[in-house]
This record gives sequence, C-alpha cells and structure tokens, in this order.
Amino acid sequence: MSCEIDLVPGGRRIGGDDPCFIIADIGQNHQGDVEIAKRMIAAIKESGADCAKMQKCDIESKFTKAALERPYATANSWGPTYGEHKRHLEFSRNQWRELKRYAEDEVGILFAGAAADETSVDFLLDDLELPFLCVPSLDSKNLPLLKRAASKGRPLIVATGTLNMSSVQTLYNVVKPLNDNLILTQSTSTFPLSPDDVHLRVIPTFRDKFPDVVVGYSGQEAGLSISLAAVALGAKVLERHVTLDRSWKGSDHRGAVTMSELRQLVTEVRTIERALGSSKKEMRPSEEAICKKLGKSVVAAGDIPAGAELALDMLTIKVAQPIGFSPDQIYELVGKRTKAFIERDTTVMEDAISV
Repeated sequence: MSCEIDLVPGGRRIGGDDPCFIIADIGQNHQGDVEIAKRMIAAIKESGADCAKMQKCDIESKFTKAALERPYATANSWGPTYGEHKRHLEFSRNQWRELKRYAEDEVGILFAGAAADETSVDFLLDDLELPFLCVPSLDSKNLPLLKRAASKGRPLIVATGTLNMSSVQTLYNVVKPLNDNLILTQSTSTFPLSPDDVHLRVIPTFRDKFPDVVVGYSGQEAGLSISLAAVALGAKVLERHVTLDRSWKGSDHRGAVTMSELRQLVTEVRTIERALGSSKKEMRPSEEAICKKLGKSVVAAGDIPAGAELALDMLTIKVAQPIGFSPDQIYELVGKRTKAFIERDTTVMEDAISV
C-alpha cells in the first residue's frame, strides 16, 4: 500500500486506498474579476471536484522592478507592461478572504492556494489558515520557499514541472526533514501540453523511489484521457486547470477543461477507481450466475460402466446440468475408478467416482 496522509485534519485523507483528490485550479482564468472567480468556485462544487484552487503572489516579492517594467504587448496582455498585466490579475488580500469565505461558507467546497513567493506562503498559511499549500512547478527549486512552507507543518503539494530526478531528490531532501506530509505531482510546464511531453510513467517511478510520499498528476493537456490514465497508474491527487470559456484571453485557458468537462472527469475518475477494485484475483459474486447458466463440466463421452478406470477419451467437456467437476479437473479424474454406471452425455458427479 502506498503512503497515506491527512490532507485535511480530521477529514480528507489521500493516498493508500483513499479516493483520488481532485483539484480544480482556477489559476488566473478568473480574468481579474472576483465575480467570475465566484462563478467558477460554484461550478467546481457542482462538478463534484474536491477542491477549488487559486494562485497567489505578492508582486513585489516575486518580480524585480525591471521585470515588472518590461513591455508586454501580446494578445493575452492586460496592460502595456508586465507589471500592469500582473496587477490586473492579482486579487488583494481582502478579496482572497472574501473568496475563501464564499467557497467554504456559502458554496461548501474546500479552498486552496498556490504560493509563488514566501510572503504569499505566510499569507495563505498564517492569515487564511489553509489546511495545505500548493507549490507551483516554477518554485519547486526555490529552496528557501520550500523550507519556509515546510516549517509551517501543513501538507505540501509540490508540482515537478521543469525538474529532473536530481532536482526532485533535492526538494525531497529539503522538505522531508521538516514536514512528513509531502505530495509530489508529475507535471510538465507547457501550455497546452502535448501528449508526447506528458510522461505518465514518472508516476510509478515516483512511487517506487519515494514510497513515503503521496504521488499525483498535474496536467495542462487538452481532453480527459491522459488525466484518467494518470489515475489508473496510481495518481492520488489530480489537478487540472479549469475555465468558463476556452476562448477568453489568457494562455492558460487552452490547457484547461471547461466545467462540463470537469464534471465528466470527476465521474470517470470515480468509475476508474471502482474498476481498479482489488488486487486479489478470484471469481466474483457477479460471475456466479453465468457460471451456473453456461459454465462447463466434465461429461461422459460414452457409456461408462461401474468399476471402470477412467481414461481421457472416456471424458469430454460440455455445458451440463447438473454441474459437476470443473473442466480444469479433467486430468485429475484420469486413472480413477467409477463406483456406478455413468450414462453417455451426462455429468460425471463426485458420488460416482472412487476417491
């Protein structure tokens, strides 16, 4: 059994045999509009996903002055400089508090955040008191941020886009001594993500190399099939970007699922989990009816007198009534003697055979 942790104290556990935890990442697909963000949170709740997530940064903590002043004249820009663009999309702390209250008190869904700087780590965990924290791929090498987040004691979900295995080992070595509740998600930081760049086989690799962490998948691909395959391969956290309209301004919309697709994704994940079932191979109760109706038995190929020593050519296999010896027992019958006459084309029954 894989690692299992409490993602929400006293509540939701992940890993082991627990259901996959499905995170719908609004990111900045809210277009900088609190009301759109609320609509998205409500739709996420209706989809059956476990959690609505957003991304938080303190602009001055994350960017240098020169980075904010650089021109940003693209189809996705919300301002002539990158700083104006980011300020349009970044909610204030009071707006974050409002959205958390809306999600948890009015809608009734778990609210989560990803921190892109240490100031945001403190805000999300100390001020908003979120039960866990997400660390985006581009901060998975940010060792001071990882240390600060890990020291808070809350579970960390760390995306691993842009990393190689050596870098993943480094973040593991930094976080684990400080915080035992680590979740690693396989991720590729491309928007939208081509199937050739997904590499789902990293999921079992992570599970083998880090048996004491929970492993998940964070996807930016189009469609649902890759995410469903990730769950089948053992992902216990599934994160997808979501949008109300894929045609809206912003590069993240193209790698996001719509709310109707999110509903379908949740439904199909739960179906896959039911289908994964048990690792124990045995006949299931649901198979008993077909066995009684069409299951085959060992049958006399011709009349067999009492006291005869059974040879293989005296036996055949057919659908029979009553049900007798299973076909896989036919060779065990060879060499045994009959205690009674067995008529041609009738079932060879146990009471007609000498032990």
